[in-house]
Amino acid sequence: MGVYKVELSKEERDKLFQIIKKGKHTSMAYRNAYVLLNTDTGEYSNKVSNAQISKVLKIGMRTIDRIKKRFVEEGFEACLERRPSSRKYERKIDGDIEAKLISIACSEPPEGFARWSLRLLADKMIELQYIDYISHETVRGILKKRILKPWKVKSWVIPPEQNADFVANMENVLDVYKRAYSESNPVVCMDESPKQLIGETRISKRTEDGSKIIDYEYSRKGVCNIFMANEPLTGKRLVKVTNRKTKQDWAEFLKDISENYPNAQKITLIMDNLNTHKPGSLYETFSPQEAKKLWDRFEFVYTPKHGSWLNMAEIELNVLNGQCLNRRIDNIDTVIKEVAAWQNHRNNKKAKINWQFTTKDSRIKLKRLYPSFNA
Repeated sequence: MGVYKVELSKEERDKLFQIIKKGKHTSMAYRNAYVLLNTDTGEYSNKVSNAQISKVLKIGMRTIDRIKKRFVEEGFEACLERRPSSRKYERKIDGDIEAKLISIACSEPPEGFARWSLRLLADKMIELQYIDYISHETVRGILKKRILKPWKVKSWVIPPEQNADFVANMENVLDVYKRAYSESNPVVCMDESPKQLIGETRISKRTEDGSKIIDYEYSRKGVCNIFMANEPLTGKRLVKVTNRKTKQDWAEFLKDISENYPNAQKITLIMDNLNTHKPGSLYETFSPQEAKKLWDRFEFVYTPKHGSWLNMAEIELNVLNGQCLNRRIDNIDTVIKEVAAWQNHRNNKKAKINWQFTTKDSRIKLKRLYPSFNA
């Protein structure tokens, strides 16, 4: 046991209590504050034995004695600060080494690799005899300092440079989303997505805790297509499963949407600018009279190229995939049945999408897309 005696003044005790109450201190400061308060023998003390402190704080008796010793020999403030290390580290990575590492990271990866990894970069530095040894974590630190991440790949979803056509179509879509609800002119979003049909080759099992064990092995049973139309302001959606996604399939789905809104004078339809999503598809499917009558019921609004994320039907498709189709289904009949059940459930709940992105937001967050001009 130590022979060092801790005597705290009222001001010192108050400061230690503040450290314990407020969460802006290191774990060492917390620990030392608790030890000093419980080993205090002063006027305001409520002394606790070292054994009790050791048990509660889960620290050794020698640690408690060292804290008391530092308090007596170095003072109150020193006991709450980490002692500076006297150890000197030799810097192995200088500016020249960093430059060579960055040069490799910005170059093409070696044959057989899609991109540079941290370990691959470390091995390359040693292979080229730029350094005797370097860990992948050291490589990470250097690249992080330079804001380089060669192992990451970004998907190109919006134009990286100024694009007047993109922002014009984007703002047009966002203006449509601001419209108030109108039964005579509903705003409907439409999108489509393929679904691969996958069959089990081995019977899956359930464990005692209820989880399901699925074998990695499977068999491909073809592909079907899922059309999605949802009305954001009412929480209403229409889903159709087809064998293909031809112009005729799209035209037939538009007819289904039209029949789903018998009282609407004009249906505003937001969709991607695909080659099948054209009025000509109606004339390739129906008679000229029927095609023109169907076309007149719609106002087509296209999302910009690389801007499919502006289509709320894409969000609804992601919900469908996550809640219903995120499993192995081997035939289109089952997909149709399951999707119909999901659609009824969502429609009965009137589940809506909380869309918050506005034109004002786009002019701030996507400012780089807007052409610059001199007023």
